[in-house]
Amino acid sequence: MELGLVGLGKMGGNMRERIRRAGHTVIGYDRNPDLADVHSLGELVGKLKAPRVVWVMVPAGGPTQATVDELAELLEPGDVVVDGGNSRWTDDERHAVELGIKGIGFVDCGVSGGVWGLENGYALMYGGSKEHVAKVQPIFDALKPEGEFGSVHAGKVGAGHFAKMVHNGIEYAMMQAYAEGWELLEKVDSVTDVREVFRSWQEGTVIRSWLLDLAVNALDDDEHLNKLRGFAADSGEGRWTVEAAIDNAVPLPAITASLFARFASRQDDSPQMKMIAALRNQFGGHAVEKK
Repeated sequence: MELGLVGLGKMGGNMRERIRRAGHTVIGYDRNPDLADVHSLGELVGKLKAPRVVWVMVPAGGPTQATVDELAELLEPGDVVVDGGNSRWTDDERHAVELGIKGIGFVDCGVSGGVWGLENGYALMYGGSKEHVAKVQPIFDALKPEGEFGSVHAGKVGAGHFAKMVHNGIEYAMMQAYAEGWELLEKVDSVTDVREVFRSWQEGTVIRSWLLDLAVNALDDDEHLNKLRGFAADSGEGRWTVEAAIDNAVPLPAITASLFARFASRQDDSPQMKMIAALRNQFGGHAVEKK
């Protein structure tokens, strides 16, 4: 099928390549002309045959809203917009209504896979009506990892980004646990090779995971993480997860504590946050702050 893809950064660019490898046609637009196949959203829409599917991969909030607003004027009834960024689920509900008035479908899709997704595939969580999801399904199938699992129609509009938000909240807590354990091991005199202790956990233990593998990668690059400043940003999903927990009276002590730990990292050069920063760089290519 044909797909219009808006936003060709670290995630979007690799997604374009993976979809093309699966045999589909992708017409990409980005503000950076060196990355783009066309020079405007209008040109992108004009090159697609109806019914069109346009996938948006731009930062959440204002940039996504502006893109959806422009597409609402360019697309026609029967077309579908997919928001694959990290938007808040409440924004999805608004976008679905705004586009629905014009007969344009809307699907929200949480995408996980970071800089490794091109080769390994992307875990996908999407929300929307069965009719609209069906129009995008060949692209979901191209992006997902090989095998039975890795994608899910999570529910109605907003469900995809809500599921991805909770996924990221869990990710916060898991990274925090690894970081706390690493700092304690580094602190004591009796453990003389912390990196190899982490490496030994990669096989046969109940805490083995891809995040643990990435932690070992980071320690192989910088054994004591001395090159990093103990600062870790939060991209929004952790905050939204805690807010949703409060709204629904669901206790999330571990996720909440991990979010607050990131806030603490902005006050001191936290050893734990060196590991968090290293992990975020490993799986997502997120920027780190050097000393």
